[in-house]
Amino acid sequence: MALDGAFLYAVKSELMPLIGGRVEKIYQPSREEIIISIRTRQGGKKLYISTNAGSARVHLTEKNIDNPQTPPMFCMLLRKRIGSGKLIDIRQDGLERILFFDFECVNELGDIVTVTLACEIMGKCSNLIIIDHNGKVVDSIKRVDSDMSRERLVLPGMKYEFPPRDNRLCFLNCTPEEITERIKNTENAELSKALIRIFEGIAPILAREWTFFAGRGAHIEINTINQEQLDRLLFIIKQTKEQLVSGNCCFSVAKDKDGILKDFSFIRLSQFGTLMYTKELSGACELLDYFYFERDRAVRTKQRANDLFKLLVNLTERTARRISVQKGELADCEKKDYYKLCGDLISANIYRIQKGDTSVTVENFYDENCPQIEIQLDIRKTPSQNAQKYYGEYKKCLTAEQKLSEQIKKGEEELQYLDSVFDSLTRADSENDITQLRLELSQQGYLRSGNSKAKPPKALPPIEYKSSDGFTILVGRNNIQNDRLSLKFAEKSDMWLHTQTITGSHVIIVTDGETPSDRTIEEAAVIAAVNSKGRNSDLVPVDYCLAKYVKKPVGAKPGKVIFTNYKTAFVKPDTELEQKLKV
Repeated sequence: MALDGAFLYAVKSELMPLIGGRVEKIYQPSREEIIISIRTRQGGKKLYISTNAGSARVHLTEKNIDNPQTPPMFCMLLRKRIGSGKLIDIRQDGLERILFFDFECVNELGDIVTVTLACEIMGKCSNLIIIDHNGKVVDSIKRVDSDMSRERLVLPGMKYEFPPRDNRLCFLNCTPEEITERIKNTENAELSKALIRIFEGIAPILAREWTFFAGRGAHIEINTINQEQLDRLLFIIKQTKEQLVSGNCCFSVAKDKDGILKDFSFIRLSQFGTLMYTKELSGACELLDYFYFERDRAVRTKQRANDLFKLLVNLTERTARRISVQKGELADCEKKDYYKLCGDLISANIYRIQKGDTSVTVENFYDENCPQIEIQLDIRKTPSQNAQKYYGEYKKCLTAEQKLSEQIKKGEEELQYLDSVFDSLTRADSENDITQLRLELSQQGYLRSGNSKAKPPKALPPIEYKSSDGFTILVGRNNIQNDRLSLKFAEKSDMWLHTQTITGSHVIIVTDGETPSDRTIEEAAVIAAVNSKGRNSDLVPVDYCLAKYVKKPVGAKPGKVIFTNYKTAFVKPDTELEQKLKV
C-alpha cells in the first residue's frame, strides 16, 4: 500500500481550513516524525508528518503521541523558523506526492518572510525539507548527499529542486482522447500495471479498481482491450475525477478475515469480493490516522519494549522449567508411604534380622492378604538403624512434599502474574504505559531500580468507555491499576468484570447506585474480552459480580483477587464495538 498523489489531493482538501491558522507548538516524537499544532478559528489542530519509508504520510491526527524530554536539533530548527508563523497556503503540483506548506514568519531581523515546508511522500525517499524565501534549503529531516543519490542532493544552502518526474498524465485535467492515445502507444502489459505507467499519482489499488470495473472482474491485457472495456475505463476515470474534485469520496479500508489491515483508497473497493472486509470512514485524515495507527501499534510497542518482552519470555521459561523439575521431585515423594511401611515392618520383625543381612523377606500385615515383601538392608547398620533410615527417608519425603507443593503453587501464581504483565505489555499503546509496567516489575524485584533521580511520569487514568445506556465503564491498564480500580476506587454497588481463567484487565461499571441494564453488562463483558488475552477467540467467558464481593488474598501479587457470588456471560470480542464505546 502507498499514499499516492490522488489520495494526497484529498488530504490537501481537508487541510485547507488550516490556512490562516498560527503555529502553536512543534514536536518531534521520533527521528522521522513531526507534529505541528496549529491554532485556527475552529480550534487547535495537530498536523502529523511522517517520513518513515513504510508509513510516509501527512494528515491531521487525534492521537496522543509521546514526545522526548529533549527536542532533537531539527525540531529546534523548525521552532526557530516557523514558530508562531501563519499558514498562508498549501500547494500541490498536479498529483505529485509533495505538499508545500507556506508559512508567513518573522526572521531574526524582524522582516516578514515566507518559509516553506516541502513534505515529500515518496516511500524510502520521503523527506521534510525547510525552504527559505530565496528557494534555498535551510535543512531537512533527512540529508541526501552524493553518496546517497547522484540525481538530487538535499543539503543546507543548496537550491531546492523538484524530484525527477516522468512524463505521465494527470487524470484530473487530461482528456479522454489523450488517455486513449496513450493507451494505444503503451507497450503490452496487464492493464492495471500499464495504467500506473500512464497516470501520475495513482496507487496500484486504484489502478486495479479501474481495471476491475472496466473488465467486470475479468483479466485485461492493454493490447486486447475492446471498445466496450475502453468506454467503461474512461467512465470510471471520469467518475473518480468528479469524486475527488468535489470531495464526495468514499474512504475505504480493506482488511482480511483475520482483521489485519491491508490497503486503503478514496473510492469504494469492489475488487476483493468476499476475500476481504471493507470499512468506510468519513475523511482522508481520519482514514490515515486509523489505518497507520492500528497497523503500526504492535510494531511500535514491540520496538519500545523489546527488552521487556525478552525479560518476560526468559522469566516465564525459567519459571516453567523450575516448576517442571519440582513436579518431578514431588512425584518421587510418593515413595514416602513405602518408606514408612518398610520402617514399620523392620521394627516388627527386628528379632529375625541380623547385622550384615542384605535383605529380609517379611509378611506385609497391613495388607489383608499378608503378601511377602522383600526389604533391602544396609549391611553396615543394625536392624534398628535400618528401620530408622527408612523412617528418616519417610520424614524427608513428607517435608519435601509440603515444601514442594508450596513452591509449585507460588510458581504457578508467578507464571500467571508474568502472563498478565505480558498481556498488558502487548496492549500498551504509549511510552507511559510501558514505563508503568517497568515500575511494576521493578517493585516486584524482576528489574533493578534505576539510579535516576528523575520522577517517573504520572500514571495515566483508567481507560474510559461509555455504554449505550450512558453508564461509565473503566478498564485498568496494568496490574497495579487493576488493584486500585477494583479495591479502592470501585463502590460496593459497582459491577466488577473479568475474563474467566484468562489473563486480562479488571473492568468496572460505575453504577452510582443504579442497576445496570443487560445491554450495559454485555457491552462491558465485550470490553473485558477485548482487553484480555482472549481477544482473538471466538467466544470468551466473562465473570461478573458486585464489587463488594471482590477481595485480595493476603500476600497476593498485583492484580490477583478472589471473588464470590458471580455470574458468567459468554461474549464474542468485538474491537469495533470497543472502539465505538471508548471515550
